[in-house]
Parts: sequence; C-alpha cells; structure tokens
Amino acid sequence: MRDFSWKYFTLTGDVESFMLYKEMDQYGMSALPSDAEGYEEDLAGEESE
Repeated sequence: MRDFSWKYFTLTGDVESFMLYKEMDQYGMSALPSDAEGYEEDLAGEESE
C-alpha cells in the first residue's frame, strides 16, 4: 500500500496520497504482525499444539 500511494502521488501530485504514504511509513509498516518481536516463535508454538 505504501508503494502504491507513493506511485499515485508521483503520477498525480495528490496531497492526500502523499499523506497516506507518510502515515503508512510512520505507523502502518511498524504495525504489521510480522514485524512484532516473537512473532515467528508464536507461530512455531501454534503449529506444535
């Protein structure tokens, strides 16, 4: 989504798409579950149950 919003901004100059890009850069990308510490260990524990 971040790449799409940047590409859309560069093509159109739409300020809202730039704001979405910045928001994804600050908040969205760090909120992904795969970035959370211990995520892979949690998955491994679920598979063995």
